[in-house]
Amino acid sequence: MLNGWIILDKPVGLGSTTAVSAVKRILREAGEPKTKIGHGGTLDPLASGVLPIALGEATKLAGRMLDAAKAYEFTIRFGGETDTLDAEGEVVAASDLRPTAEQVEAILPRFMGEIEQVPPAYSAVKIGGKAAYARARAGEDVDLKSRKVTIHSLLVCHPRASGGPASLEEQRDSRFRGNDEVTLSAVVSKGTYIRSLARDIAHALGSVGHVSYLRRTRAGPFSLESAISLDFLEEAAKARALTRTVLPLTAALDDIPALPVTPDQARLLRHGQRLSGFPAKPGLSLATSEGTPVALVEALADGLKVVRGFNL
Repeated sequence: MLNGWIILDKPVGLGSTTAVSAVKRILREAGEPKTKIGHGGTLDPLASGVLPIALGEATKLAGRMLDAAKAYEFTIRFGGETDTLDAEGEVVAASDLRPTAEQVEAILPRFMGEIEQVPPAYSAVKIGGKAAYARARAGEDVDLKSRKVTIHSLLVCHPRASGGPASLEEQRDSRFRGNDEVTLSAVVSKGTYIRSLARDIAHALGSVGHVSYLRRTRAGPFSLESAISLDFLEEAAKARALTRTVLPLTAALDDIPALPVTPDQARLLRHGQRLSGFPAKPGLSLATSEGTPVALVEALADGLKVVRGFNL
């Protein structure tokens, strides 16, 4: 049974749940044993990029992935704000004002660090047990409260097709197409809506805008470098080479130190029992026995406590 991560480069037009269903189908058609599958963070259908898919025991770490920081590249198209805050919605506000590159760069520090943000009306935020987007589609007025999120970095960028570095002059020339668009890169905390960030940046510049391009480049420890397409996954499945596409469960724990335990200690941890008198640094560790992950444990004053056990 597969236990680990498939890092999908999700295409535009596919929802996260649909992407998980596609992976399930590919595994089923490849004759793989039925296993639990989940994803590590919703990605809008109009967005592409890194979508971590957890398999088997790795699903126990999906919550950690949801809490992890994410990195995005996104384009703000100035001149029209839509009800969905992306290119799919209806225009609800317009402006002839187009900011200069210097004005955009000058405003970005205002959005760095911890900020207040109102989620989009078309989002999965629950209002009275019902998703905001469902209420918005039904014609209801959606009133969402602001929430605190953290923007770790926010820069003007414009990826070049060649992948090579651009000169400062080239960067300035390529950042705007007729002053209608700007492409930014951001690293953000969980709960951050890039569509709301784009809306608020446009408002701060005295204009309106929406997201015309959105690509997730990193989710926690996973980046585009390790991401594969659904087509690649399907070809690997047909070639009976699926294991080459699956990263180990521990790939999501690259910031957690390993803690070797004996087979007897591993047996106790697998039963959820606490190991008293175990010398370990305070905080989380990955208990391993002969190289096999046993449990995610927390070192407390009275011993090791199991946070998540793995049946491997």
